[in-house]
Amino acid sequence: MKKKVITFLLITFLVIVYLVLGEHFNFHLKCPIHFITKLYCPGCGSTRMLKSLLNGKFYQAFRFNPLLFIVIPIYLLYLLGDLLSKKKLSKRLEPGLWYFLIGLFIFYGILRNIPLFKFLAPTTIG
Repeated sequence: MKKKVITFLLITFLVIVYLVLGEHFNFHLKCPIHFITKLYCPGCGSTRMLKSLLNGKFYQAFRFNPLLFIVIPIYLLYLLGDLLSKKKLSKRLEPGLWYFLIGLFIFYGILRNIPLFKFLAPTTIG
């Protein structure tokens, strides 16, 4: 359990350092899928979403990537419950749940590139 907490804190620290240094030096990695194909992948907008969350701009964060905005807190709550629970919830997620999540992300990636659903593409407000 201690190893999981340390790993989680290390990853969180590295993400925050990347976001802060990226903002300070105006350096951010570009999505290779969007750069090559001009299509939005399911993760496009996630870095800008995390930056917006750190700045307290929740609506803007949602506009950058609605799916991750919803899924990440649910997963973090699951991890927290697993860490605090005396009886482990599960060593791993059930295969059916993995299939559902993979299908959801693929469906979302396709949907956000259809003109009718352009509101799902990463965008800034006003």
